[in-house]
Amino acid sequence: MSGENKFLIGIGVVTLLVVAVGIFFFSSKQSVQKVDNSPFDKAQLIDGAKHFKGDPGAPVTIVEFGDLQCPACQAAQPIVRKIEEKYSQNIYFVFRHYPLTIHKNSEIAAKASEAAGDQGKFFEMVDLMYTNQNEWAQDVNPRENFQKYATQLGLNLDQFNQNMQKNWDNIKTDYALGNRAGVQSTPTFFINGEKYPGVVDEGQFQQIIEGIVQNQEPVKQTP
Repeated sequence: MSGENKFLIGIGVVTLLVVAVGIFFFSSKQSVQKVDNSPFDKAQLIDGAKHFKGDPGAPVTIVEFGDLQCPACQAAQPIVRKIEEKYSQNIYFVFRHYPLTIHKNSEIAAKASEAAGDQGKFFEMVDLMYTNQNEWAQDVNPRENFQKYATQLGLNLDQFNQNMQKNWDNIKTDYALGNRAGVQSTPTFFINGEKYPGVVDEGQFQQIIEGIVQNQEPVKQTP
């Protein structure tokens, strides 16, 4: 065999390997990613939950462990809101705190969200915090921004400031539950007990939700 033919055969082999690897990674990206382990007990994930939306009897339960200073959580927020709206009759959504120590303002942010929740505006405050995360994340005194958001929400500011100083036990219990469930990063989602760490895109959520309910009544999408 000539040297030229060997060279051409070598190029062909390399090309086939590159194509094969490309197909593998493309296929991997198209599939829903989840952690390969046993599901965590859904009852424990929702037991005593303080912040939730929807019907506990819905076929799909989504529990999010989030850190309000986490950029990935910020990126996931609009996706979660779209899914909640689209499948509002099929989803029971629970938010759990998991403030990471690497984020200096995450704990005070969690307390501020609880202070707003004490006046019935927890999820509204969470939305404002994520939307304006770049404004307060590295601030030496983020309380001023949180007070501004509280004012925007029409909260009693004196009550808000007092409650922001409290030691909210549910933040600690949420964090401990996350540890037991194997949370290592934020956001981490549990969908009917199955763990999905990281940002789950809208298409993946849709695939999972519709897969769960396919043998039940048709998925109800909000017009």
